[in-house]
Amino acid sequence: MENTENTTQGLIIVHTGDGKGKTTAALGLALRALGNDMRVLILQFIKGGQTYGELRAIENFFGGQNKIAIKQCGLGFTKRGDKEKSEHQKAAQETIAKAKTAILSGEWDMIILDEINYAVKFGLIDEKEILSLIKTKRRQAPKVHLVLTGRDALPSVIENADLATEMKLIKHPFNTGIKAQRGIEY
Repeated sequence: MENTENTTQGLIIVHTGDGKGKTTAALGLALRALGNDMRVLILQFIKGGQTYGELRAIENFFGGQNKIAIKQCGLGFTKRGDKEKSEHQKAAQETIAKAKTAILSGEWDMIILDEINYAVKFGLIDEKEILSLIKTKRRQAPKVHLVLTGRDALPSVIENADLATEMKLIKHPFNTGIKAQRGIEY
């Protein structure tokens, strides 16, 4: 196997689609990166105010270490007509700024922007902001891996990715009346 240590190129990875597993796949990448002594930052654009399993797991396994950080930056799920949309937009704008700072900081080897595609879909940030972030990563932080998750990734985001995976829904228990399950959905 060829030694690629000095030729590392940070990738732009997109996990999108209507199926389950986008965040889970990104967390799997984080785990793999940690196993290779990389530092990982996870910024959650939508999730906020609720404890998810990944928050507990990261705290239990890595609490107090500086190798991984997860930050809920959102205010919870929103809809396009949400009357508090300006508050959600403000939180998303602050998260974009945090992401850019993190990309340029040199502190992180992998940055996961969880549900950023939802933030674009719901008009909390616009296409030019996400493309500007990708451009900043490419030009100024070429070794950082950037992972973007969420449904409905824009064609321009997919076009700018090095790796894009679509999770396709085939069957979901919600359609038969089964509620969200701890350890599966949250």
